[in-house]
Amino acid sequence: MDVQPFLAELDAWADEHDPGFETYAYGDHPDQVVDVRRGGPRVAVVVHGGFWRPVFTRANTRALAVDLALRHWTTWNLEYRRSGVADTLADVEAALDLIGRGVTIGHSAGGHLALWAAGTGKVDRAVALAPVTDLARAAREGIGAGAAVEFAGEDPPAHADPMRRLPLGVPVLVVHGAADDRVPVDYSRSFAAASGCEYLELAHAGHFELLDPRSRGWALVLDRL
Repeated sequence: MDVQPFLAELDAWADEHDPGFETYAYGDHPDQVVDVRRGGPRVAVVVHGGFWRPVFTRANTRALAVDLALRHWTTWNLEYRRSGVADTLADVEAALDLIGRGVTIGHSAGGHLALWAAGTGKVDRAVALAPVTDLARAAREGIGAGAAVEFAGEDPPAHADPMRRLPLGVPVLVVHGAADDRVPVDYSRSFAAASGCEYLELAHAGHFELLDPRSRGWALVLDRL
């Protein structure tokens, strides 16, 4: 997949369908903000990925947040500091304190954060799309050109690692494409085996298709929400 044209297409779709949003700050840093689209009583906290690096932003998950709002969810599309594990986890927790209870839905590194949030006791459910489920393994294997080491060091702390926080205490859905070339599908297979969570594997999907609200994979996620 040619990623940049794909993301540009999603941006255009979101521009066309966006019902409007408000932005709230949950801290003093410019990245400590969240966009809320008020669609109904169900609450989804949407968390973008990008291997925890500053170049990637909540723009990548805007289309999912828009789609859920159109389906009568209130969605909070979260931005956070991408400046190391302590800052990032503190931001997710601070945002949850502002938002209140709901479902966390995260993609890739955002899937890691959605699973991490499941272990805080502050959410009702987590949905992880193509997630980095195992920080220690990601650091050992160097996926994302060493992204996990940049984020959390060569020996990531156990409290930051969903695989080492089991059981998470709330229902979890993990979805992964078998053709993912960014985060290997075995990360999710192994997490599902260890946790007993609900697991959906998409035979021909890669890493980015689940960001597309028009995709069959996203429709299968919606069926399970």
